[in-house]
Amino acid sequence: MRELRQRGKKIIFVSNKPLAPRSEYAGKLTRLGIPTKETEIITSAYVLARHLAATMPELVLYVVGEEYLINEFRSHGLKVAQEFSDQDPRELIDPRGIDAVVVAFDRTLDYRKLNTAYQALCRGARFFATNADKTCPMPGGAIPDAGAIIAALEHIAGRKLELLAGKPSALMMQVAADLLGLPPQRCLIAGDRLETDIRMGQDAGMQTAVVLTGVSTREVAEKMPAPPNLIIDNLSELIELTV
Repeated sequence: MRELRQRGKKIIFVSNKPLAPRSEYAGKLTRLGIPTKETEIITSAYVLARHLAATMPELVLYVVGEEYLINEFRSHGLKVAQEFSDQDPRELIDPRGIDAVVVAFDRTLDYRKLNTAYQALCRGARFFATNADKTCPMPGGAIPDAGAIIAALEHIAGRKLELLAGKPSALMMQVAADLLGLPPQRCLIAGDRLETDIRMGQDAGMQTAVVLTGVSTREVAEKMPAPPNLIIDNLSELIELTV
């Protein structure tokens, strides 16, 4: 990362996690030896909040997510249904006042939240999500992520998700290109998942590099209908392969 920056390359770090402020992720990278500014981080939560604030600021949102996500939306001037309800938090918020349901990774999910979201979707509320990961890897084993909640709501409400902000949505790459101040064709995304990182970059018109330090293999990458531009064993190879 230091070498690429010395060459004048702009760098953005992309995370699907909607659980913490960008400043927290920047701090983590800095502690790992990669000095990073908050403005060099984008998360699925930030992308969705930024997009909704720019395109649908009038919507009242019901958030199936954790406290940070609600605060992120509020910081962008968005209306969250939870803040308009003076009811006991254990009771159902009136779904008639909800314009859109937003689903995210939520370790506080309970029946009340699921039912409120379901009732709102049945009454025509729009259906958005920060990310669609099925599970989240943890030291003790994977746990259900936002994708599990999305699938449950799609099943019971008979609705399909309208807008996904995180990987593999090209919307995330549009925000990255905006922050970099560059057209997509002058950007390269490096990631370790073909079905999310690489697909997202290709859909956005970017160059792509799959890094074989995660779940993807060279054999599968080479057999793709549209293989990544680069297949590398580790990030350091970018130093030799980029101009």
